[in-house]
Amino acid sequence: MKKIIISSAILFISLFSFSQKKPLDHSVYDSWQSIGQRAISNNGKYVVYTVNPQEGDGVLVIQTSDGKYKKEIPRGYNATITEDNLFAIFKIKPFFKDTRDAKIKKEKPDEMPKDSLGIVELGKDSIIKKPGIKNYKTPEKATGWLAYLSEKGFPEQAKDKSQPDSLTRLNNLSRMADSLVRVADSLRNKAEEARTKGMSVLQSPKKEIKKPTDEPAEEGTELVLRNLQTGEEKKYKLVSDYLFSKNGKRFVIEITKKNSDSLSKAFVILLSLAENKIDTVMKNFNDAKNYAFDEDGSQLAFVAERDSALKSLHKFYKLWYYKNGFDSAQLRGDINTSGVSRGLTISENYNLNFSKDGGRLFLGLATIKPAKDTTVPDFEKAAVDVWNYNDDNLQPVQLKNLERDLKKSYLAVWDVNKNSILQLGDEKFPEIEITKEGNGNVFYAASDFGKRIARQWQGFTLNDIYAINANTGEKKLISKDFKGNIYPSYTGKYLLLYNDKQKGYSVYNSEASQLYQVGADIKVPLYDEENDVPDDPNNYGIVKWMEDDKYVLIYDRYDVWKVDPNGKEKSIAISNGRKDKIEFRYINVDKDEKFITDKQLLYLYCFNNIDKQSGIAEWNFRENILHEPKLTGDSYRNFEKAKSDSLLIYTKENFSKSPNIYSGQIEMLPDTNIISEGKQVYRDFLIENKLSHINSQQSQYLWGTAELFKWKAYTGKETEGILYKPENFDAKKKYPMIVYYYERNNNTLYNYQAPSPTPSRLNISFFVSRGYVVFVPDIWYTTGHPGKSAYDYIVSGTRALIKQGFIDSTKMGLQGQSWGGYQTAYLITQTNLFAAAWAGAPVVNMFSAYGGIRWESGLNRQMQYEHSQSRIGATIWERPDLYIENSPLFHLQKVKTPLVIMSNDADGAVPWYQGIEFFTAMRRLNKPIWLLQYNGEAHNLVERRNRKDIQIREQQFFDWLLKGEKPPVWITEGVPATLKGIDWGLGIK
Repeated sequence: MKKIIISSAILFISLFSFSQKKPLDHSVYDSWQSIGQRAISNNGKYVVYTVNPQEGDGVLVIQTSDGKYKKEIPRGYNATITEDNLFAIFKIKPFFKDTRDAKIKKEKPDEMPKDSLGIVELGKDSIIKKPGIKNYKTPEKATGWLAYLSEKGFPEQAKDKSQPDSLTRLNNLSRMADSLVRVADSLRNKAEEARTKGMSVLQSPKKEIKKPTDEPAEEGTELVLRNLQTGEEKKYKLVSDYLFSKNGKRFVIEITKKNSDSLSKAFVILLSLAENKIDTVMKNFNDAKNYAFDEDGSQLAFVAERDSALKSLHKFYKLWYYKNGFDSAQLRGDINTSGVSRGLTISENYNLNFSKDGGRLFLGLATIKPAKDTTVPDFEKAAVDVWNYNDDNLQPVQLKNLERDLKKSYLAVWDVNKNSILQLGDEKFPEIEITKEGNGNVFYAASDFGKRIARQWQGFTLNDIYAINANTGEKKLISKDFKGNIYPSYTGKYLLLYNDKQKGYSVYNSEASQLYQVGADIKVPLYDEENDVPDDPNNYGIVKWMEDDKYVLIYDRYDVWKVDPNGKEKSIAISNGRKDKIEFRYINVDKDEKFITDKQLLYLYCFNNIDKQSGIAEWNFRENILHEPKLTGDSYRNFEKAKSDSLLIYTKENFSKSPNIYSGQIEMLPDTNIISEGKQVYRDFLIENKLSHINSQQSQYLWGTAELFKWKAYTGKETEGILYKPENFDAKKKYPMIVYYYERNNNTLYNYQAPSPTPSRLNISFFVSRGYVVFVPDIWYTTGHPGKSAYDYIVSGTRALIKQGFIDSTKMGLQGQSWGGYQTAYLITQTNLFAAAWAGAPVVNMFSAYGGIRWESGLNRQMQYEHSQSRIGATIWERPDLYIENSPLFHLQKVKTPLVIMSNDADGAVPWYQGIEFFTAMRRLNKPIWLLQYNGEAHNLVERRNRKDIQIREQQFFDWLLKGEKPPVWITEGVPATLKGIDWGLGIK
């Protein structure tokens, strides 16, 4: 009897706890958290990561990987762990409220709240803070130093009576020396003039007030160089730019002149940090930029302009070079240098970089643009875009890329030893693939010069592939009219080519000047087996080349193949996923990795296409062994690895569990659940430690479950989708259902769906929490019939669910955005099965959309219908019947389903007049329709205020038609323009 009482009490507590849960509402969004930036120390002992609410103040967490030490820094972000594992450096944002208040007051940028800098010695509790910081840097591959640049006005300028630093003394001495030289020269000239013209020339002339010829240049701010070991700091005034060498031995600083001091000059100085030595690299220039050190810091290059006035229309930058032992930087390239073609100049927009051995410097050459005509005021100039049918790109593409094209640079290389410039790139070869980190003898390029117009309707261009002699610039044609992808080997000896049309790989051997097929012995497709667009299928890509170009690792749908680039050895699969439909994909945990060695362990992400479970496996090249992974119902993402330890950090999630950060190591252990032929089965397990615990508030709310649902479509194909059910699901009840779709989504089964105001897609967790079933079916397309394909899979899946008995067939809705919006528009012309529909940015008239522009890129939409997502596979002239069949506009008289359209006036993907065509046609036909047009918004909503607004309206619409709630004013009466911004129409009358 006692046991019964205890059990009853537990049951009562459980039921009481469950009854306390509440459905999600729109107030929960801002506080819902996510894991942001993350990093692990080289030794694997420390982890840093940010926890960010959707709106408000986040927190930076510094933690040991075993979880025993933990420090939280409110509003911290942009963290770096130093190479020696001793310090965490980070920035600290101002309070969210302070920034918000400043925006309300419309403060100027200089008056807005500023970031601070934080420094923590790992394992300790104290924190050093520095206010008003613009940015900071540490050496890429060295320890001990930190530099940070102050915002304007920081620190507060107070009179400093202390001894000036070495840079200030250097400036003062230089200024005094220049002044004395000028005085001496003036006195010498005056004395000589007095001897010839008389003493009257020594009388003081009348003073003239001279107006400045230029506006003042922007002054730099204070830079602090800090020794992290000792805490000693050195300060440098008026700094505009700075850079450490990779090894931390050299440090370059650019100092601007002071506008209030006519005698001050701009300086570039170089600090040798170990020797505490300062060298002046350059002085008296207008602008310098793009500083680059070689690997050991002994060479420095940059571009500078020192001859023109500040606001000159033409400024010609020059290439400057400095190395140990030079008195100052020496000129190495300008418009007159041999190797710089006529009409080109040294580009100030190209990021200079040295080759690995320092023997080459890569720079950019830019076309000299005509100077702007300043003789005619802008208001008297015609504003016109001239479209020409011979243009490579349409005017919208050109205008979209205008800023990029104005900064376009062509690759050139300066040979350090020969002191010569070799131009490699030009208009025909705008992009060049360098090899061996700049030291290769052969580079590669793909040129579509003269073939670019066809991009308008193809969506791609055919390329001619060239090998380029990096020492002479000679270009050799490898393949003509090529469509596919190219992958240079590390050394450049080989170029791997995948040909879309031939559906196979070949290799160009630069030493033998031969092109031949490789991987032909692989009997499974190396291209997209599921391709259903009217174009050649893409390849699955490659992992990487191996050391010394011995092999290249290539993907098929499931496995990784080791392929001999000489085409002699048999190709070997290093995984065996096809038999169980498990995909193996490489996890790159080293951002500096250039190739794969035969001594390293490869981490492989494994995804089971049948049940959607995943896990991690190791491939050991030395033992030639792949350990079978332990797959789980979780989704793993965002891997990082300690450089000198096998420890990994990653996030793990599923639909019910918020993504949290874990540390873990792979260990081969017995799988206690499996015995095969009397033997114990061993697998790769992730032995892990959970580090973060975000969104604990989720336990207060009703959530739900996610599961696979399989059925046979009207095409006869067995297919699947994801079914989301409410947490308190009862199969005996009838539920309203919303069907959401966008091509195929089955691999998102274990993805967490945070309740958030989305850009336009369905807020799945929100609706599930509020008692809706949500169904996300996969769709497979047939060329020429995208609308019917959507119908075949969405309607068949919906009817299959109705047969399960728990869906109210009179209370079902549709929601889709973009391509999903089009499918919504089409479906309601073909069936009255659904009681409500919501279409975001739909195309309704394929004829008018066909000739439209995707304004985000400037591209014409023809290619989308002929070769891409819209899947017609023909022009409007070849098959007008298909465009009519698939255009909802021609079938709107059949519609009975109430519909809301979102179509925004700054949509860069779908022409927003498609929404207007849709609305005006439905309005004339007296169909129930509403149009939401968010001002200045793009294809997907960006502004958070608008995202929140659409979530509220979407809930109101579906609750009205699928739950019987009262409709709001915007549905029943509308919102007249006179009330815009006053009454949002969200209330209910």
